[in-house]
Amino acid sequence: MAKATESVDHDGILRQIAEEAGWSGRYAFLIVISAAISLLGLLMPSVAVLIGAMLLSPLMMPIIGLGFGIATLDFHEIRRAATALMLGAAIAVALSVVLILLSPVQTITSEIAGRTQPTLFDLLVALLSAIAGGYALIRGRGGTVVGVAIAIALMPPLVVVGFGIATWNWVVFSGALLLFLTNAITIALTAALVARCYGFGSHLSPHHTGWQLVLFAVAIGVLSIPLGAGLRRIAFEAVAQRQVRDALGEDFPPGARLSQVEIDHGANPVRVRAVMLTPRIEPGADRKLAADLRQRLSRPVDVHVDQVRISPETGAVEAAQIARAGNGDALRVARERDRAIADVALIAGIPVSSVQLDSAARTIRATAAPLTGLGIAGYRDLERRADAVVADWHVSLNPPNDVALPDVGIKSGVIDDRALGDAAWVSARFARAVDVLGGTLRQRTAIAQGIVARGGRAAPGRAGGRLRLIWSVDTDSSPAETGERGA
Repeated sequence: MAKATESVDHDGILRQIAEEAGWSGRYAFLIVISAAISLLGLLMPSVAVLIGAMLLSPLMMPIIGLGFGIATLDFHEIRRAATALMLGAAIAVALSVVLILLSPVQTITSEIAGRTQPTLFDLLVALLSAIAGGYALIRGRGGTVVGVAIAIALMPPLVVVGFGIATWNWVVFSGALLLFLTNAITIALTAALVARCYGFGSHLSPHHTGWQLVLFAVAIGVLSIPLGAGLRRIAFEAVAQRQVRDALGEDFPPGARLSQVEIDHGANPVRVRAVMLTPRIEPGADRKLAADLRQRLSRPVDVHVDQVRISPETGAVEAAQIARAGNGDALRVARERDRAIADVALIAGIPVSSVQLDSAARTIRATAAPLTGLGIAGYRDLERRADAVVADWHVSLNPPNDVALPDVGIKSGVIDDRALGDAAWVSARFARAVDVLGGTLRQRTAIAQGIVARGGRAAPGRAGGRLRLIWSVDTDSSPAETGERGA
């Protein structure tokens, strides 16, 4: 190593870094061009276009300059390189935000998604590439630097950061920012270590060298925490995909075929939706699969399998036809059903688990959470709203059990029609009859008949006091009852 160190032109390399690592008009121009090309490559998406943007990007040199500044403790060079890096990154992000806001295409493509989930593998790539980049710069191997620029990919993550800001997507923003910081910090610190190995900073004391090693170890350790978590998440998703397919294959009879499966790992519990082509419908399959997968994955799992029966004789032909014609329909229906349940739960103010589904009757039933100051009319409006939001389903939303019955009055001989409708609605929802009290017998009878005509159950009760409604003790009274009870 001593011989290799002696052959290195330390002053010449430092002059080259000083020329290329600082701010300049050429540097700003290349930042703008490479950011614009990166954005096009991400939105198209096109790997070839992205490679071109990586080769044009000038961000590599300020980062390496920062690393050599750390190696030699040249604070002036550290400031120059850090300033150029931060200004270049800010320009790239700002330009990306503007272009995304002007663009008619704001879809998360595969290339964008691929830069939102960095793992320990990305840190290792940055580490090894930085070693290669530092070596290439010191030994004058320009072709190697080109390969390093492609491997590191500094500009695309910055553009994805701008995409996340423009679309208000925190997941995209944070994931891409973590990837850029991982690359930049790892390159800088690794370049500093490579520079020290080749004799840069030889004037420093062992104490300075120790602090440089501690800085490298702490930075890599801190970065490893979120990147390790990302790697564990991806590993779990891969294991979960395999376990779900294995469980589906084991819990259905021979000849059954898995047509399609979707797993939502972000849901709690993990949500599994699948379509199974089977010669025999398996009752209770969802419950059995949920228990099986809970044991395999050590996590709660919500499973629903749409079973499509096929005949054993023509199973292969039917399976192919269903796969071509409609294997996505069942999953689409399942997703729409889950969305309908979630919408009703949100409107009713209750958890999803409290919503009841009657697939045969295409009805969703729930009991709304108590809302202070809300009467029967308000809960009835909530049901109308839910019914309008949920397509192809009928919503039956019960009010809370302690809700007060509406006031039914008569003004100028006319009964309040809205109150009659509300009373009939709550009577039907609770399957209970109401008694009409007070006023005259003719008034009580007219109100009771009005409630019955609107689908409720009611009967005239005792006389005395103002007109009012109470729940009938006799819940089996006939809706057509019109005789006076109790004097």
